[in-house]
Amino acid sequence: MADLLALSSQIIDSGHTDQPVNRVTNELSEIADGVAMVESFSHCVALDTSAGLVCFDASGAQTGRAVVEALGSWRSARVSHLVYTHGHADHVGGSTFFAGAAAASGHQRPHVIGHENIDARLDRYELTNDWNLLINARQFGGVSPASNLQVGGEDDAAGSGMNVSLPNRVRRFLPAATLRPDETFRESHSTVAGGHTIDFHHARGETDDHLWAWLPAHKALVTGDFLIWNFPNAGNPQKVQRYPIEWAAALRRMVELGPELLLPAHGLPIAGRERIARVLDDVATALEDLVRDVLAMMNAGEKLDTIVHTVRVPADTLAKPYLRPLYDEPEFVVRNIWRQFGGWWDGAASRLKPAPDAVVAGVLAELAGGPDVLLRRAEAAATDGDLRLACHLADLAGWAEPDDPGIHAGRAAIYLARRRTESSLMSKGIYAAAARESQAVVDSH
Repeated sequence: MADLLALSSQIIDSGHTDQPVNRVTNELSEIADGVAMVESFSHCVALDTSAGLVCFDASGAQTGRAVVEALGSWRSARVSHLVYTHGHADHVGGSTFFAGAAAASGHQRPHVIGHENIDARLDRYELTNDWNLLINARQFGGVSPASNLQVGGEDDAAGSGMNVSLPNRVRRFLPAATLRPDETFRESHSTVAGGHTIDFHHARGETDDHLWAWLPAHKALVTGDFLIWNFPNAGNPQKVQRYPIEWAAALRRMVELGPELLLPAHGLPIAGRERIARVLDDVATALEDLVRDVLAMMNAGEKLDTIVHTVRVPADTLAKPYLRPLYDEPEFVVRNIWRQFGGWWDGAASRLKPAPDAVVAGVLAELAGGPDVLLRRAEAAATDGDLRLACHLADLAGWAEPDDPGIHAGRAAIYLARRRTESSLMSKGIYAAAARESQAVVDSH
């Protein structure tokens, strides 16, 4: 079993890694006296108390059983408390296995603690069940089960070294029996479990229902997805609003406590006050700088198109092993900052109430001399390395001729080429989905 603290120290101190940092082994490691972590998706952090185990996050529906079994191999005590750091499915979906294990042992099910907004989130998942299945299939469906992509923190997904698989014909985004919180709070809250004080703090970040916890006896932070060992998931193009300003502020508040141990829900645990402060400061600064630069351009009256193609995070920042853009990426965060402060309209007048894509594409194809001309130009752009332009032109060709297998074979090839050049899972998944759309047209003929 790997020494996770030694591994993370080596990676952070050296500034590089040649191995996965988001691991899904479903193995349990004792990180400190009476504190353990099961590496899963998401991780489960457990605190052993005289009243039972206090567990932070239940992992997802596909991994919850393995997490419960790993906890049982460590301690025979019941799980007295289950804390949701937030309501994403990979953090709460495994709760049914916690309840099942309690019933099988004749114990009362865990007392669930979470932020007051979790109930509203779970209600929304019920309302948009099919939509969430659809977007997750698109987001993660482009990942090979044998891939080593490093990601973190989302409703269903993969981590570095995780075998990613989406179950066939899944009909529920969350199990119907997912446990709801028994105890909620708004801003801050404390509880005592078996003689251990646990302080909870709410902050908006990846979600509006997120909490982080402070274990004063261990000088330990349980951070949930405020740290995911990737660039912060603050810009997902298919999900609801994220909050980079509040995210950064939460990280700075954590530093003020002087933590000596950090336990995330994705990625490796971290030991050492200076090391933890350095990591949290780097992540906070990256977010703060993005917000500063985007808002400066918005205040100057720039359109979203200009901002997206101007604002950048320095390459040396993105090279840090806990800030690589392998799940989300800064360009998407830029768009989310615009959405938070500027709404959905991007500033181009024609896109306020646009004509249908197919109509515009048909006119452009006519002017160009046919959809095949657009496709050939797209292929030339791809050959020249301009895949952004190539995808625009391939879409226009496909929209102009939605049933032409030759056009769509070319479009699929361009999107597969685009996918191979991308680093983030979000981009890879969406571009693979575009290729599958066109391949379906080809296969139908």
